[in-house]
Amino acid sequence: MIRKTVLATALAAAAAVPGMAGAQSAAPASPHTLTGNMAIVSDYRFRGISQTFADPAIQGGIDYSHASGFYLGNWNSSVSGLVFTDTAGIEMDFYGGFKKSFGDFGFDVGLLQYYYPGAKAVGTEKYDTLEGYIAGSWKWLTLKYSITLTDWSGVNSVSTGTTSGDSEGSAYFELNASYPLSPKLTLIGHFGQQTVKNYGHLDYTDFKIGATYDLNGWLLGAAYVDTDADSAFYTYSNGQGTSEDLGKGTIVLSIGKTF
Repeated sequence: MIRKTVLATALAAAAAVPGMAGAQSAAPASPHTLTGNMAIVSDYRFRGISQTFADPAIQGGIDYSHASGFYLGNWNSSVSGLVFTDTAGIEMDFYGGFKKSFGDFGFDVGLLQYYYPGAKAVGTEKYDTLEGYIAGSWKWLTLKYSITLTDWSGVNSVSTGTTSGDSEGSAYFELNASYPLSPKLTLIGHFGQQTVKNYGHLDYTDFKIGATYDLNGWLLGAAYVDTDADSAFYTYSNGQGTSEDLGKGTIVLSIGKTF
């Protein structure tokens, strides 16, 4: 009886003040957005190079954005100890920046820190790398330029045993396309050029072509990835007689979700 009386009183009050319920439901949207993401991939390819010795990876992250355009985020992936020696088996990326859209055009500028807990290229030299980036977009095309503010993946005279110097100032240029064929099916394409300062033999280009399909909120992906990276410098061994060219062509399958 008490519950029915309270409900009746509430309904009567709402009816007595027209628009009251509607006004409450139309409260201003929060300027803060927090999202998460997770994925499983058959091979974690970063700029065309396998980070998992051609094995699968589990990935996930979290992103915060403000209506003003500022954002912060963290993304993580399992990696191979055969590629990153003495590693804890994980790559952790931390980034922040500012992006804005003006109709069909947009821009994005920020910093990104690649962190590999415990991993060392040689001695005390770490794979950790800090990059600055700037990108411009038009509809389904994005052009991006990244430059390292530290050595590139621990490459310097100490880690290579040469007198070539450091690799700070290494750059990566990329063009990405994401063209929707339907509300669920999207074609994707990528072309990239990696240059390593003072270590030209490590330079290479990479490309990717594939598609993604939205299956009830789960994003299914399939793409062919390849590079022209010199296998003499990008082939690693597992120490048991098996070697892997980390830049060779392969098909990468993925499944992921944003929530």
